[in-house]
Amino acid sequence: MDLDDEFSLGHLVLQERRCRSCRKTKDLLTDFYRTRRDRTTLSAYSYECKECTKKRVADARKKVVDKMVTNIFGRWEYPDW
Repeated sequence: MDLDDEFSLGHLVLQERRCRSCRKTKDLLTDFYRTRRDRTTLSAYSYECKECTKKRVADARKKVVDKMVTNIFGRWEYPDW
């Protein structure tokens, strides 16, 4: 990285963004994923913080796995002995 890139990012260092999901204000560079290669614009970062993104993806995967298990084995319940 050359000095021009560091100075062009200077205006983003103190930027904060409000997460679309949890509505908390967080630091743009550390708490949001970069979605585009261009680092110099604010629109290059997502509007959902990293924590909310991880939670959303994990919940979606659990739903898919539960749906697959239900389709394969039918409605499974603990056996009544």
